[in-house]
Amino acid sequence: MLTTTPYLTTRRPSPTTAEFTLTTCPPLTLPLRAALFGVLCLRFIAVLSVIIGIYSAFFHPSGLLPPPIFPSGRITLLDFDLNNFLLHMLHLLYVSSPGQSLAHLAVSLPPYAVLALSGITAYIALFARIHTTESLLVLRGLGIQMSSNVGGGYFRLGGGTYMKRTRFIPTEKIQDILINEAFKGFEVRYYLVIVVEGEEDVVVCFPRLLPRRKIVEKVWRGARGCLYEKDGPVMSAGAGGGSTHNGNWRGGNEKG
Repeated sequence: MLTTTPYLTTRRPSPTTAEFTLTTCPPLTLPLRAALFGVLCLRFIAVLSVIIGIYSAFFHPSGLLPPPIFPSGRITLLDFDLNNFLLHMLHLLYVSSPGQSLAHLAVSLPPYAVLALSGITAYIALFARIHTTESLLVLRGLGIQMSSNVGGGYFRLGGGTYMKRTRFIPTEKIQDILINEAFKGFEVRYYLVIVVEGEEDVVVCFPRLLPRRKIVEKVWRGARGCLYEKDGPVMSAGAGGGSTHNGNWRGGNEKG
């Protein structure tokens, strides 16, 4: 429900511009948005658990309840301070029933175990990806821009991204766009590559997702047509038989 097999969407704002987007994020229906919100809540709870566990094990190992930051239990505008407010919220979480259960567990474990569990939990909560989106933007006369986004619904319930890598290759550096093939285990995989002048290795398009051959051929025809043809994309180009380049593999887990 949260993810799907990679599928291609194409935008052609003009005959000289084409964008090919490959993503594992399904259409953002209401159930999917609700599921992404649930994942976001679980990530938030995991981060709070890490904070309480470290606080209990290293800053308050006695297990006794610390005195409240605001003895009255109420925060007024006169004594409001951001640091004290955050400490007060931490105190409320710590003295709660789930917080005390987590604190007792953290105190009973060795410090190295608390650090290891906290590090693993924080890494999963902050960096575990749900969706991957890769795009190829072709601009005739300018070049090709490749983008790779990894997202998990952090900033909005539309699959917001929190890791993005972008590379632009100018037209004068592009020698050719080819379909190459390699072995992945016992399977032959086809992938799109760009031969760049002055670089020993070819540049692999969609290196994370490595789409199916039909998608690779569609992007190859559209990219070459948009980049080189004067009258727009050529949709009758061949499938790339013989259009291979013996460059080194960059991306994926291919075994040559």
